[in-house]
Amino acid sequence: MTNPKLTYKEAVGEIEDILQQIENEELDVDELSSKVKRVSALIKTCKDKLHKTEVEVEKILKSIDE
Repeated sequence: MTNPKLTYKEAVGEIEDILQQIENEELDVDELSSKVKRVSALIKTCKDKLHKTEVEVEKILKSIDE
């Protein structure tokens, strides 16, 4: 559902765009469900990227201490 090449910044930007559409009532009921599903997938992508980055940073910091 999400593009694996999507950067964190791009995913956050898309989430912000969709939220703005929802807040401005630009979406009809038929679009709302698919947009909410898309935001959910984007949030998962962001969480995954944050977790991977955290693990990498911890490894780097650990290697510095050795």
